[in-house]
Amino acid sequence: MEAAEKVVRRVDEAHQRHPWLAFPYAVIKKFGDDQAGNLAALISYYAFFSLFPLMLVLVTVLGMVLQRNTELREAIQESALANFPVVGEEISRNVRALDATGLTLAVGIALALWAGLGVLKVMQTAMNTIWNVPYRHRPNFLKTLLRAVIMLAVLGVITIGSAVAGGIGAGNDNLLLSLVWVLVSLVLNLALFLLAFRILTSADVTWGDVFPGALVAAIAWTALQALGGYFVRHQLEGATETYGTFATVIGLLAWMYLGAQATLLAAEVNVVRKRRLWPRAIVQPPLTDADERALKIYAKVEERRPEEDVYARIDRAASTHPPSRDEG
Repeated sequence: MEAAEKVVRRVDEAHQRHPWLAFPYAVIKKFGDDQAGNLAALISYYAFFSLFPLMLVLVTVLGMVLQRNTELREAIQESALANFPVVGEEISRNVRALDATGLTLAVGIALALWAGLGVLKVMQTAMNTIWNVPYRHRPNFLKTLLRAVIMLAVLGVITIGSAVAGGIGAGNDNLLLSLVWVLVSLVLNLALFLLAFRILTSADVTWGDVFPGALVAAIAWTALQALGGYFVRHQLEGATETYGTFATVIGLLAWMYLGAQATLLAAEVNVVRKRRLWPRAIVQPPLTDADERALKIYAKVEERRPEEDVYARIDRAASTHPPSRDEG
């Protein structure tokens, strides 16, 4: 055991001297400390149940705005749904606009939007958790709802644009033109994540603070959108024959969960970079300066009232020297 511990400590000391190793480990470490894996599961759960109401609203609004241009309406609808490679085609064939007028139509759209806002509200919770925003500074119900509505409008516009660009690129035989359109899709995804990482948190951040993570998230999502079709064609075909619709549901949830994890990891990149939370020790004690800063930040999160101030004191002696066998 002592020999193994010595090896681990040597590896720890070596990784702390190299930022290209220390920074990714710090991101993964904070991802675990924030229990972001659980947050990603929660996001994918709400995304799954928000998808269908939002698609219903999209189809209804497109039908109202492009009532006289059926071809354009269908093209936008199919392109937008292509972002969901597991069930996009199935939804495109079966989803229909709300068949109502006047007050009934308005109520139907409002209810569908309310159901669809769930994923954006839980995304705000995740972003505030990752940025370790104290509870007393987190938005109330009305502010949360307003930010969700704003982000939903942005999401709708950029998703349609990104899907159309990706669809044009995918359907073109010219390799260079296809790459250009994929690049356009990547830029639109970057804009989406820049806005999402800036709007969906109460932390005081700048565009520069959120740009690195937004770029990582945009690349990850562009790859997921491209690989989603491959996953469906080569992995789910046989499973669908055996398990039916259940396999499709699992595939969609798995795809959403991967996307949520990639998004939260990208957000952690921004936090670790802005607050210089690296290098982090693999073996503790001793604690690094970044470890101590992180522990103090975690303590501040528990402030729940304006009158409450939480301070954390680190015992430098205990954090520098590992306990002996006699100490326990």
